[in-house]
Amino acid sequence: MPDLLGSRTVGPDSIPREFVSRTSLPGNQLAASAARKFVRATLAEWTTQEPWPAENIGDHLVDDAVLLVSELVTNAVIHAGTAVELLCRLESPAPGGREDGGLVVEVSDHHPARVVRDRAELAREGRDGGRGLQLVSALSEEWGITYRRDLKTIWCRLAADREPGVTLPLPPEADRALLRGLRATEILAPTAHRLPRPHDSEWINRGSLSFLAEASDLLAGQLDEDMVASLAGQLLVPRLADWCAVWLSGDGPEGSEPRLARVWHAAESRIDGLRMVLEKEPPPPGSRAGAVPWPWPAAAQGTDEAVGAALACPLVTGGRRHGTLLLGRTGLMRFPDEVIGLIEDFARRVALAVGTARQYTRQAMISRVLQRGLLPAGLGAVPGLDTAVVYEPTRADVVGGDFYDLFPAGGGRWCFALGDVQGNGPEAAAVTGLARPVMRLLAREGYGVAEVLDRLNRALADEAASATLGDALGPGWDAGPRFLSLLYGEIVPEGVGEGAAGGGALCTLASAGHPLPLLLTSGGAVRPAAAPQILLGITDDARYRSESFRLAPGDTLLCVTDGVTERRNGSRQFDDDDGLAAVLAACAGLGAAGVAERIRRAVHEYDVAPPDDDLAMLVLQAH
Repeated sequence: MPDLLGSRTVGPDSIPREFVSRTSLPGNQLAASAARKFVRATLAEWTTQEPWPAENIGDHLVDDAVLLVSELVTNAVIHAGTAVELLCRLESPAPGGREDGGLVVEVSDHHPARVVRDRAELAREGRDGGRGLQLVSALSEEWGITYRRDLKTIWCRLAADREPGVTLPLPPEADRALLRGLRATEILAPTAHRLPRPHDSEWINRGSLSFLAEASDLLAGQLDEDMVASLAGQLLVPRLADWCAVWLSGDGPEGSEPRLARVWHAAESRIDGLRMVLEKEPPPPGSRAGAVPWPWPAAAQGTDEAVGAALACPLVTGGRRHGTLLLGRTGLMRFPDEVIGLIEDFARRVALAVGTARQYTRQAMISRVLQRGLLPAGLGAVPGLDTAVVYEPTRADVVGGDFYDLFPAGGGRWCFALGDVQGNGPEAAAVTGLARPVMRLLAREGYGVAEVLDRLNRALADEAASATLGDALGPGWDAGPRFLSLLYGEIVPEGVGEGAAGGGALCTLASAGHPLPLLLTSGGAVRPAAAPQILLGITDDARYRSESFRLAPGDTLLCVTDGVTERRNGSRQFDDDDGLAAVLAACAGLGAAGVAERIRRAVHEYDVAPPDDDLAMLVLQAH
């Protein structure tokens, strides 16, 4: 609950006449939701205070205040882009002051140079906007805008929920504590409010916008269609219906078999029975956009709910039907037209959320399939070596920019690579899709490490210059140069190549703009195993050099991407002061898998925040 501030005007009878509460909100997409919660919490808190102001805080005041604050805070974030200050002040009736009391709301931003423009001016320019101030004008008794040197404030005053000139008596002292608690609960949990009977449309006219705003806020962040269906049921019951069900069509051709994703009833004991009845008759396919009457499922209701009205509302967006929203209300012959309109508006928001969730699911699946195609199916068993790999993209639904490979190249040679493409997503995947097969082909044609890097570099430079990548991706994609850092090498296990002695392996490698590999000897010493060279793809005339050394039995070669070395904790990075080498030195005596896990854990524990870059490492250890 918000703290009550001490800025209250005290009358001669020592009874405070004002309640004031304020907060600061971030200038981002979370501000409107936080503002709505703050207003509800503030009003709920005030209903428990002395003198009891609950006579001034009714449903109309709560709904109007939540709606106006949501609109004004959203406008401040969009048009000003700064932090937002929100103040609520409840004016109680007082001698010498206002007789009716009311709620004053102030929303301030820190961009005073940005003057609020009215709808007429925007219309003359052919632009839409100004809905927030139109609502302020329609719902408030007074409103205005104040400009200061470093602050712009929009304020409005909402009338108390009672007839002018009428003083409501306070309830008896014995009942006031209970009533306070009930009223605070109703404000904080608006789903406890029930829709008035059909002859009373005032709630629809005043509270529907607040309901739809809150519904949009809750549904917009959901990326799972079953969660969307679940939230839809909880938003509708018991506000607008006694029960509801959500059917979701298959995400395929029109007419796919629908499934009953969610059934919700105000009486939980009746959910199973309602589900059994509804499953027998799924809604027919079709794309009619509009609510239609539906047969009342009397068999699933108790004797006191044998009669009622039910509606089926298709979930349609972009000309595609995603399912059907079915709901019912006991004791009605038909839903009022105002309620039907509200339900159709709500259904459109549910359909949009389902469509967004499905699009996200498809994109995540494509990314997973593409990612699998850009990585080896598994690590081969290299004679005389233990191997381990760690690969953790920051997001499962986006193809990472890191990749690795380990493959036989013929003649007893095994080639390995660890690369990092600038950026991620489809653009980075396109570079990986070019680099990996070219690298494999050149290696199997017998080219050495330096020659593979030379030819791969020219291929990447030519691809960047040709702009074929931009043509393939289309407008809106960043098809600029994509540079590649790559650690590439080959290993010949000793005892396999001509003239080789038993045990260990001969390793040849080169680092093109990549974090340098580290060699941990069996004696515990750590040193870099390559020299730094230029990134691939910058210039087509670069020439690369390779270095060879013996990987003796017990020696470990560690290869990592910059997701390891540049892991941040404040202003410091994981590899500052040779931090990676220190962790590797402590891994003496561990196998390849143990080394990989020890370093992975150290990277994650370096900061409490999750890594913000892809993390990949390859560990090779000679027997």
